[in-house]
Amino acid sequence: MSEHTNRQFATDLETIRSQFLQMGGVVEAMIGEAVDALAGNDPVLFEKVREREKEVNRREVEIDERIGLTLALHQPTAIDLRTLLAVSKMLTDMERSGDEADKIASLARRIHDAEQHRMPVIELRHMANSVITMLRQTLDAFARQDAVQAAAVVRSDKEVDREWKAALRHLITYMIEDPRTISRAIDMIFVARALERIGDHAKNMAERVIYMVHGADVRHTGVKNAERTAAGEEPISIHEKQASDSNNTQS
Repeated sequence: MSEHTNRQFATDLETIRSQFLQMGGVVEAMIGEAVDALAGNDPVLFEKVREREKEVNRREVEIDERIGLTLALHQPTAIDLRTLLAVSKMLTDMERSGDEADKIASLARRIHDAEQHRMPVIELRHMANSVITMLRQTLDAFARQDAVQAAAVVRSDKEVDREWKAALRHLITYMIEDPRTISRAIDMIFVARALERIGDHAKNMAERVIYMVHGADVRHTGVKNAERTAAGEEPISIHEKQASDSNNTQS
């Protein structure tokens, strides 16, 4: 490529990175506002989340189109190509995270509009803060090309999964003990499930960051392999994994 073409490609790539980070910031705000809407009854928050969801959808299309144009005009290699491919995949997870936040806001509106006084008392704020932190750390890892931090996000998803299962158990207990809470408890289950899915999307994006930095696909290989790859170490072989699983079973 000529010097002019190189400069143009660098500009295009930085624009894509910047737009994706801005999109991530909008989704992060959506999640926080959706959870705040659940805690209170603020119609303004419901509408803010809805408007942000439209913005996220618009940004997804714009960034996707820019990636396609950049690939058509240039011939990126190595990490630049991986960055474009990673962002292209991460866009879907980011947009779906926004969809889940919008779902939480809609459920919050329904819960408050129902004006049911018997609501199961279960605190989801910690779980919400956990997934917001995961998303923020993923964006930071992407911005700094930090595979080690991305691997930490992959591990964090395990804790969010545990919180989701605990919330589900508690809500089922409420429904069994007091059938009058069933309607609200079901809505709360959907909220907790949406938060768990946001955690899954953050994990998926973190795995893409590791691919972007190291060129290794760590999906479905387990947390330890993601951490080893992120640190620049050799992944665990199938035989080593089988031996480790056997030892864990025996112990």
